[in-house]
Amino acid sequence: MKLVSFEAGGRARFGVVVGDRIVDLCPHFQDRGITGLRQLIAADALDDARRIAEISAPDWMLADVILLPVIPDPGKIICIGLNYRDHVEETGRTVTENPSFFTRYPESQVGHLQPIVTPLESDQFDYEGELALVIGRGGRRIREQDALASVAGYACYNEGSIRDWQRHTSQFGAGKTFARTGAFGPWLVTRDEIPDPGHLTLETRLNGTVVQHATTDLLITNIPALIRYCSTVLTLEPGDVIVTGTPGGVGAKRTPPLWMKAGDIVEVEISGIGVLRNPVVNEAA
Repeated sequence: MKLVSFEAGGRARFGVVVGDRIVDLCPHFQDRGITGLRQLIAADALDDARRIAEISAPDWMLADVILLPVIPDPGKIICIGLNYRDHVEETGRTVTENPSFFTRYPESQVGHLQPIVTPLESDQFDYEGELALVIGRGGRRIREQDALASVAGYACYNEGSIRDWQRHTSQFGAGKTFARTGAFGPWLVTRDEIPDPGHLTLETRLNGTVVQHATTDLLITNIPALIRYCSTVLTLEPGDVIVTGTPGGVGAKRTPPLWMKAGDIVEVEISGIGVLRNPVVNEAA
């Protein structure tokens, strides 16, 4: 099942993608106080959504709506750094025993086909194609053997980075959460369709040219171990997002550097999920 957050008819909605159309779930769940995908997941109502989609006529054409970030209002966005060996090598760092993580904020992300924005303060806007997971059943100190059962589903993520601001200090945060610099979509594919996220192919393209290509079996810290580690530090809640790391090939480490610029089209494609596509624009002065 593919779940989307979208805007249509002047309001934010959520639904199930069926072909090139969407079954709007809002009317079916409003009496239960469920207003978005995060609440749907927290209510453990994905099976209800599936049954509704199977018997309902679609309400909207995908082409006629504005797609929002998969989870527009996550409680947490946890991003994992340096989790592919080739990316560690290109940065000149060393593999660490435990994963590096930092946070993004909801205002830093947009949905599929929406423009990502080069801020006024920099022209060093870099791409980072990544696999994102959304927590379904939360908890603290989740065991690795239980970790995949805690996932609601998976999506593509472009963890857009403002590299010069990222280098201001040893902490990554300043360059990682400028407004509208990341993208999350196009939809959430539920975990029953991706029973093993360790065997997916990830590819990032800039204007049609492949700039990153990897398989998720190359993650240094795999997804169950990431969930265990993050949930040791924090209580993971339904709708929380973990962005699992980017492979080598980032623009900052090319000669000369390859920065995204206004007019570019950047795509992140992951097998079994789809293509997240975004144009690049400059921030208005």
